[in-house]
Amino acid sequence: MTHVVDVVVIGGGQAGFAAGYHLRRQNLDFVILDAQPSPGGAWQHTWDSLRLFSPAAYSSLPGWLMPAQDGAEYPDAHHAVEYLTAYEERYTLPVVRPVRAKAVHRDSERLRVETDAGVWSARAVVSATGTWWRPFLPAVPGRETFTGRQLHTVQYRNPDEFAGRRVIVIGGGNSGAQIAADLAPHTDLTWVTQRPARFLADDIDGRALFDAATARRRALDTGNTDTGGVASLGDIVAVAPVRAARDAGLLKARPMFARLTENGAQWADGTRAEAAAIIWCTGFRTALSHLTPLGLRGEHGHIPTHGTRAADEPRLHLLGYGDWTGPASATLIGVGRPARDAVREITALLR
Repeated sequence: MTHVVDVVVIGGGQAGFAAGYHLRRQNLDFVILDAQPSPGGAWQHTWDSLRLFSPAAYSSLPGWLMPAQDGAEYPDAHHAVEYLTAYEERYTLPVVRPVRAKAVHRDSERLRVETDAGVWSARAVVSATGTWWRPFLPAVPGRETFTGRQLHTVQYRNPDEFAGRRVIVIGGGNSGAQIAADLAPHTDLTWVTQRPARFLADDIDGRALFDAATARRRALDTGNTDTGGVASLGDIVAVAPVRAARDAGLLKARPMFARLTENGAQWADGTRAEAAAIIWCTGFRTALSHLTPLGLRGEHGHIPTHGTRAADEPRLHLLGYGDWTGPASATLIGVGRPARDAVREITALLR
């Protein structure tokens, strides 16, 4: 059986919900396909102590401000899951789960979305699968020889299983800093970063980052000088746990090592650090394998876009993958504007 709708949204996280909000306002017939068994997107799979970078009101999807979390200026991931669950109910979003999209094909005047639960035929598709599902591990010499445990950000939960052990955390972004701060009081920690750790000023949070990303996009679009965006401010938001660990002298980053050994890491000067576990906080790649049949990837594996619309397939929009699909579009507050623009283009296309 083939389900026929105007629009299929692939992905039931924050980007998919933002698209759903605007599709609902346009009275379009649509469905959101969520591979997860319950609401919350990637937020339901993060480490226990994760904190959002902004107060609740500045971490909101379109239409409804995130309620404040009692006793917390910066909400935790569990609060984000509760918000997304309530958001789905508030706007009666037509989510079908768990459904995993396998492939999107051109089918005459429509796009055919093949899934593990059947086929959907749509006049337009919004891909909003994010990056969490494609963790990236760099090709570091000796990685295969290390005999301890190796895990990525997506697998880390809390410091309990590492208490009293030697642990190396690799990564100078927010995930690396937050996980290092989480582990520092409980383990013999070595924190390794590709370049010196750059903490943002303590009074800068997601509000300023969103403004910086928006200003950069505006400058580029108008042919003005690149402002540098978020990268010009630093790499690490000093949320309370990170700030506390830093001020206690527990977050002192070492430069990237030259190779891994059976028992840990070795630097170019011969110094070593032993470890029972290595946690790779080394980022993600876009989860776009379902779009492979469309043949849209460019020279470097990147799908060219005009805004959120795929340059070579006007019926496809990509939402929430980072600045290339809208300023700060991988954030709760940032995804609303590109979602609105995408739905505006889809509505014009269909009507």
